[in-house]
Amino acid sequence: MAITVEQLTEAALSLPSDARALLADRLVESLDPAQDREIQALWAVEAARRRDEIRSGAVEPIAGSEALERVRRIVTR
Repeated sequence: MAITVEQLTEAALSLPSDARALLADRLVESLDPAQDREIQALWAVEAARRRDEIRSGAVEPIAGSEALERVRRIVTR
């Protein structure tokens, strides 16, 4: 007997949140490994660009807590 997508979804949604997150991560990883490598390469380029901006002084880093506070202020307006 095959399980339907609806049955599988219902079972997955009944899992604890950490298990759902793990399941979601595994499902996304299974979609297209070639595309995943491309995305990782793009993020590596972006990370290097941001690093270089900080090193050159073009951008001044701020603490993570300050960044989150700024986002909260923007979102709660």
